[in-house]
Order: sequence, then C-alpha cells, then structure tokens
Amino acid sequence: MSKLPTEHRFLDLSDYGRPIARQIANALKNTNTTPIDVTLMFIVAGVIAIACIINHQYWAAFFFLIVKSILDAADGELARVKKTPSYTGRYLDSVADIILNFFFLLSIWYITEVSLVLMLMAFFGMQLQGTLYNYYYVILRNKVNGDKTSRVFEHTSPIAMAGEQQRHVDQLFGAYYILYGGFDKIIFWLDQNAPVGEHMPKWLMTAVSSFGLGFQLLIMGVMLCLGWAGAIIPFFMAYTVFIFVFIGVRRLANR
Repeated sequence: MSKLPTEHRFLDLSDYGRPIARQIANALKNTNTTPIDVTLMFIVAGVIAIACIINHQYWAAFFFLIVKSILDAADGELARVKKTPSYTGRYLDSVADIILNFFFLLSIWYITEVSLVLMLMAFFGMQLQGTLYNYYYVILRNKVNGDKTSRVFEHTSPIAMAGEQQRHVDQLFGAYYILYGGFDKIIFWLDQNAPVGEHMPKWLMTAVSSFGLGFQLLIMGVMLCLGWAGAIIPFFMAYTVFIFVFIGVRRLANR
C-alpha cells in the first residue's frame, strides 16, 4: 500500500526497496511477526553493516546497507497490510535510523583519515537533508489525504492508536523530539511557507528524494565498493548545499 494516492505518486529515488518490502510484508501478513519485529531486524542489519565497514568488508557492508533500507520500508508496509499503524513503530523507526546513521558515519571516520569534526558536520548535514525530504513528503501526504502517521509539526506526543500504550508512545516521542527536534526547527525556519504552498511538483519531490535515507545509504555503499571511503564524509558535507537549492526551487514553483 502506498503512502500517497495514485495520482500524486512520484519517482522516489530513496524508495528502491519498496517492491521487495511489499513482498516481505505480504509474506508476513498472516504470521505473528509484527512491524516492530521488522524494525528490530533492520537495526540488526545496520549493526552488521557497521561491523563490515570497520573490518573493510565493503561489499558485505553494501549488501547489509541495502537490506537495512529494504527492511526499513517493510516495517511500514507490514503495518499497513495488517492495518496496525502505530506511533510506537513510527518513532522507534526514526530513533533507530538517526542512531544508525551516526554510527555509519563514525565507522567511516574510523577507517579513514577524515577528522572527527568533519564527520560530525557531515552527520549534521545528512540529517538536515533527510529532514527536508521528510518535511516536504509529510506536507504532501497531508495535503492529498495520504498516510498520516507522520505529522508536519511534531511538537507534542500524539494520542496512542488502538493496540499501543500511551506510555510507550510518550517515551519514544520524547526520544524522537530530543534527536530530531533541532533539525525540524532549522528546516522549518528555512522554509516556513512550505505547508501553505499550493503544491509540491512531482519532479521536485523526485529531486528532493535524493536526500532520502535509502538513497543516502545507496551512495554510501557504492562509494565504499569503489574504494572512495575517504570521500564519503566530504560528499555529504558538500551535498548539504542543495538544501538551499531545493528550497529556492520550491518557492519559485509556488509563486
């Protein structure tokens, strides 16, 4: 099941794992496996990828980065086919993503001569990139009556859905807000008028989807396999400049 109505779907460069994710979700539909179980699986895949990077097993790292991306899509797909959406799963997914992202870059720092300061700057830029993509995507989903598990503005803990406990939602939202709140505020400050814009062109959403986590991990894996590990951190630092390009294009498209 898509997060968007058919007429509003766009080519999402970061969502290449969706077809396999749907097959996984359909295979697990009538089992006891929960979406949170699948989230835990992608955490394991991410940890294995980190271990492979540290041990210079780059093709294996690439494989597990892709597996992580596929499972990252499969947990949401399973929630939709089982009709069990939850804020618990939504926030756990996001918290796991940002922690894994930090350690992906930390492991790359460990095997290269890039400074720790540049690694932290790249992590900051990488998260801002992903935040812009999610910001625009959630705005689009809310405008066209798509999936509403994510909110444009995450300021307060939401009311728990059926089948989950409010305590768990509150705890995971607290972790989410600590880890993502600053990035959300920066992106909102940079493009405050995006929620009231008339539309998000499909071509713009496709371009911004290059900031999506799946595409980021694909780039990371390809560069590792090409022997360009030392260029990964500088790349994500430089690519952050396109945040301003995409915001400018979004404003022009809505003039």
